[in-house]
Amino acid sequence: MAQETERKFLVTNDDWRIMAPPVHYIQGYLTTDPERTIRIRIAGNRGYLTLKGKVESFTRPEFEYEIPVSDARELMNLSVTQAVEKFRSKIPYEGKIWEVDEFIGANEGLIIAEIELESEDENFELPPWIGEEVTGNTHYFNSYLARNPFSKW
Repeated sequence: MAQETERKFLVTNDDWRIMAPPVHYIQGYLTTDPERTIRIRIAGNRGYLTLKGKVESFTRPEFEYEIPVSDARELMNLSVTQAVEKFRSKIPYEGKIWEVDEFIGANEGLIIAEIELESEDENFELPPWIGEEVTGNTHYFNSYLARNPFSKW
């Protein structure tokens, strides 16, 4: 079974901006049930269908499939949420890739960094622009932001 082990952090400053070019992401959800989510994503000029299971600690089942971007655009019309839009920068740091998401639209002002790990007990170094850890706080899940935008917190 495919697993995603991920930690999330708030970003404290803009030092990360010069480290990697941003890519525009837009995503919608076919379901946001706490037991499972089904996401449609367009990242740059690529489309994806992603299924995620319930989070246990900070690991969950995840299955992601690339699909034609034209299909992703059509499936976006079936979304049960408003679209989440962001710019993602993938930044190498100490042998890991950090994904920094700067949200726009209804979630503007929120910047989150994520790191995917091989296991929950894996050690890693925090970049100097990392702040408070928000792993496990469902308010920072993109599926939550699609229903409860940051601008309304």
